[in-house]
Amino acid sequence: MSNTPFVSPEQISAAGKANVETMMFIANTAFASAERLAALNLNTARSLLEDSVANVNAMLAIKDPQAMMGLQASLAQPAVEKAVAYSRSVYAIATETQEELNKVLEAQATTMNANVNSALDQAVKSAPAGSDVAVAAVKQAIAAANSAYDSMSKAAKQVAEIAEANVAAATTATVKAVGASAAKVKKVA
Repeated sequence: MSNTPFVSPEQISAAGKANVETMMFIANTAFASAERLAALNLNTARSLLEDSVANVNAMLAIKDPQAMMGLQASLAQPAVEKAVAYSRSVYAIATETQEELNKVLEAQATTMNANVNSALDQAVKSAPAGSDVAVAAVKQAIAAANSAYDSMSKAAKQVAEIAEANVAAATTATVKAVGASAAKVKKVA
């Protein structure tokens, strides 16, 4: 049996440094996402205020009820389009942030798996005879868990893509429906 430790002080130091770097990346990613979301919200609020003032001025200039109905109908579609654009932007920010964080977590999992396999290989060298069967079983269990994780990850990505396509189709249909409805109201007015 060897007196060599499974983990050296250098490995512990390197792992600590890597963890600090990972935490900094995660924090910076979260801050960047929050900044983008705050900028989007401020720009949207500014645009909403400008549109509201313009809409109120347009309404104040109208003298007959039919023209009011036509104006209200004409304001509906741009409002829906802007709401859809805002929702898409929020979704894009969230999706990009999630993708960045998933890349880091997957890299961490890969590194951890390599470290566990390396530690198991070291353990086999200093373990009593016959323990290689137990180590092989642990390695097989790790491989099976990784395979299951990969399968679930792929399935989750496919579900997200399908959901995104469905949401895009639904929002496009909504915008078209509001536009058609507004056109009908304008014809009546």
